[in-house]
Order: sequence, then structure tokens, then C-alpha cells
Amino acid sequence: MLDGNVLVDAHVHVPVLGTLRPAWLDWARDFGPAGQLETLWDIAGRPRPERLDAVFEEQGVDVALLFCEYSPKATGLQIFDDLLPLVEHNPRRFRPVANVNPHLHFPIADELERQLDHGAAALKLHPVHGGFRCDDRALYPVYDVLAGRGVPLVVHCGTSSFPGSMNELADPQLLLSVLRDFPTLDVVLAHGGRGWWYDAAAFLALSNERVWIELSGLPPKRLPEYYARFDLARLARKWIFGTDWPGVPGTAQNARAVAGLGLPDEVVAAVLGGNALSVYAGIEV
Repeated sequence: MLDGNVLVDAHVHVPVLGTLRPAWLDWARDFGPAGQLETLWDIAGRPRPERLDAVFEEQGVDVALLFCEYSPKATGLQIFDDLLPLVEHNPRRFRPVANVNPHLHFPIADELERQLDHGAAALKLHPVHGGFRCDDRALYPVYDVLAGRGVPLVVHCGTSSFPGSMNELADPQLLLSVLRDFPTLDVVLAHGGRGWWYDAAAFLALSNERVWIELSGLPPKRLPEYYARFDLARLARKWIFGTDWPGVPGTAQNARAVAGLGLPDEVVAAVLGGNALSVYAGIEV
């Protein structure tokens, strides 16, 4: 709990450091607290479950959704199975999020099923780093699995500065056929249209009850600027809190900044935790 609110950080990275490109390590050091990688990871570059658990406890995080990513063209590999020791250490606080790449996984639905069977609360697709379109019919077997199991889809929807990124693939309009063909699927727009697509992301969220905006990578104090064309209190009802940790000064700091935007108390509670509890599969506090 943080200041009386359930806090879910829906966007956290805790990879094995040796599987990543140097640009990812530079990003974590540039935007996170000094010395974080040296104290929360061991000398072999593996996350320290006890220390990470203590950090998230101190920050008031009830649930942290742990991301993985198979993007050798951009950031490297954040392997799903590397998340499992943290989940085993504290399965109430830590839940994994699945990831697949149609260039690497075949049969792709089988790999998704495997990760879901290990307790994944969602599937994250990263078209910008992975180099694919989310409306590619090769991904439709994945969407069938998600719809059948009631598991949400998270899509990177915003620009990325990592070398090798294909930012043109972040356009939320590329999800229109997916939303039409899988009307029961919850879709979470990670980074909320960062860059060129704030209006498109907001319109999708307001016009489709199954679409949500996830706030990772967005400075909270600038949210009124990014979504200036919309009623902020109405749009915020579709927000899900996330940080993109470890590339953030502090989880509690970001959460309190969201709470300080002047939104109604019930909306703040929904953004910081309530919406995530209703959208992601099987998470509870």
C-alpha cells in the first residue's frame, strides 16, 4: 500500500544483465538511481530476489508485473524463465508477463501457452523492438489463446530511442483489426502513445471499453500536457500505473505525482491499483 492505496506497478524489468545490449544498461543507469544495478543484481548480473523484494516493499508496491522481451535486433534478450526465481521468492508481489516474437517462436501459440502455464498475468508484444506488426496474421493464434484464457494483451505503443527500433510499428491504428476480430480481448497500450500517438491512444481507450492506457515511461506531471485535448479525469479512468523500472527515479515518487494531478480520489485508487487488478489475469493483494 502507498498512502492508503493499493499500488500495482504494471511495467517492471528485472532481466539477467548479460543478455542485454549495452544501450539497455546505459538507459537503466541514466534514468534510475545511482548504483542500482550494482546493488540489486549480483556480480554475475542476476537479480537478487531478497533485495528486489525489499526495494518494492519500501516503495509501497503490492504487485510488480515483471516483463521479458525477445528483441535481439534492439535491446537483446530478457528471457521469461529468468523471471521465475523472483516469482518463486514472493509470488504475491511478483508476477511474470509473457513475451513472444513471431520471428523467433514457432509454434508461437505453444510458447505462449508454456509461459501462461507458469503464471503469466498478460502477454506483452514489442513490435518496435521485435520488428513486426501487431496486425500480422501470424499473431492471430496468440490472440486466440489470450481470448480463450481471459488474459490481456499489452502492446508497446510509443517511440523508443534504442538502436534498431522501428518506431513506425508503434502506431495504435495497427491494432484496429485486432480489436475488431477479438472483441473480448483487453488491450493495454504501454507508454500511452508516447511520441506521436497520444491522441490516437486516448481516443482508442475512450471509444473501446477493452482498451487501456498504461503510463510507463511518461513523466506524470506532463500527462495533462500529453492528453490536453481530452477531459483528463474521464481519460484517467482508463489509466493503469506503471513505471518502466529500473529506468525511473522511484516508483513511489511517480505514483505520488499521479495522485497529485488533482483527480478524484476514486480515480486515483483505480489508476494506482484498481484497474490493474481488474484487467490482468489472476493478480490479487
